[in-house]
Amino acid sequence: MSTNLINEELKNEDIVSEMRKDYRMGELKEEGLLESPFKMFDMWLTKEIELNNEGSEPNAFTLATCSIDKRPSARVVLLKHFDHHGFVFYTNYNSRKSKELTENPFASMTFLWTQKQVRIEGTVEKIDRLESEKYFKTRPRGSQIGAWVSEFQSSEVSLEHLKQKTIEMEKKFQDQEVPLPPFWGGWRIKPYAFEFWQGKSGRIHDRFKYTPNDSNGWITKRLSP
Repeated sequence: MSTNLINEELKNEDIVSEMRKDYRMGELKEEGLLESPFKMFDMWLTKEIELNNEGSEPNAFTLATCSIDKRPSARVVLLKHFDHHGFVFYTNYNSRKSKELTENPFASMTFLWTQKQVRIEGTVEKIDRLESEKYFKTRPRGSQIGAWVSEFQSSEVSLEHLKQKTIEMEKKFQDQEVPLPPFWGGWRIKPYAFEFWQGKSGRIHDRFKYTPNDSNGWITKRLSP
């Protein structure tokens, strides 16, 4: 990289240090915690959906993975199902994230909502193919075709190739149901830790962590902000 490019002034490099927001939308008290972190998550998600912020996607979360050689990576994906067994999202099994989840079956999820954050850590497993197929059938046809087009997700590709591949797949599945690709499906994150963060004025934020106890329940602890 040339010295000129390294020293080139960036438009917002000084502005970001001045950006700050005072959090005044509430607090999280210990007596307000639910016994189950899954129910706590459900309650917070419901509130975020009810806020109906334009352009927001309450089910979007940052998925962090780590390769076998300890190199982390993160990207935003969409939560599509959750229950007391875990949190499910769908992706290409040839993707970088899937490769890393196979090599190192642990993941972290981060939901950033309106002055709230939820972090979830857990082990991962592929879901049953029938479950993946059931969800795949609910996707718009364009998204189903797109799954076939991007067989080797994360690999280098030209726009022209993607356009041509889309035409090929549309012809291949013309007048028929688009089947589930063998390289596409769901992952389930099975939590062993939850953290709920509520922004507060003065940066003395509320943070509570849930971890399992010996009787299939959960214990909570306040964390320093």
